Amino acid sequence: MEGEKRNLGFAVRSMVRKKIDIQWLEQKAKEIRKDILIMLNKAGSGHTGGSLSACELVTAIFFAKLRHHPADPSWEDRDRFVLSKGHAAPLLYATLAHAGYFDRKELSTLRRLGSRLQGHTEYNLALGVESSAGSLGHGLSIGNGMALALKLNKRKSRVYVLVSDGDVQEGQLWEAAITSSHRRLDNICLIIDNNDIQLDGHIREIRSTIYPLVEKFQAFGWQALEIDGHDFKQILDALNSAEAIKGKPTAIVAKTIKGKGVSIFEGQVKYHGIAPSDEELALALKELGD
Repeated sequence: MEGEKRNLGFAVRSMVRKKIDIQWLEQKAKEIRKDILIMLNKAGSGHTGGSLSACELVTAIFFAKLRHHPADPSWEDRDRFVLSKGHAAPLLYATLAHAGYFDRKELSTLRRLGSRLQGHTEYNLALGVESSAGSLGHGLSIGNGMALALKLNKRKSRVYVLVSDGDVQEGQLWEAAITSSHRRLDNICLIIDNNDIQLDGHIREIRSTIYPLVEKFQAFGWQALEIDGHDFKQILDALNSAEAIKGKPTAIVAKTIKGKGVSIFEGQVKYHGIAPSDEELALALKELGD
């Protein structure tokens, strides 16, 4: 396993220099979706909808943009990924396992007592987890600290922060957004998984005034883009734009569908924090082509 991890580590680092195979990324996202559903079903609890909605976003970041080395997780020149929407931990764990940080068999320990894979992420660099998460809104502040430190140390590494609609409703995030702009942190990219469902309702019912997001981030001095968060070409184009711009941070508002990839979960509020039953899992895996 160690040899496989080492080889995969170099492969992941070099992928950013090669032409990206979108078909390969689509298949990888499908495999990650399957693992998410299987681990949630086995755990009997967890967050289905928000883990599935960001699959393409996280797959694109880890397998097409992020410079990282699974065999050497503390590699100083690595890019950083911060999961602010910590309830989507199954998505991050499945992605890290596919990237080679640990054996996929460990995914079956999700939410078990003593497991390294808790319901919300806990900082563990050996696993590839760069930050702890729980209460929403803190991810951008954590990312700012990383991005500023990288600049002070004259490193070219980048920081990617994934947040939810709920994160965007926290004052902490907007204070951090002011700092990102003031410090001209062009090495940070904020991705909003804008699936328009939060906990037990749609955003329009809970706090519709988070919109318009693009204009708000622009007013805070950011480059801001809106994309289809399930279209790999649009995702990669936006990430490339974030990397190219100088002097300001980038916010990508990714329009997504809660529970994306499985018709019985798509757009369903109730699957925010409910794991799939055995019957639902069987239907989902069939639909995903298992």
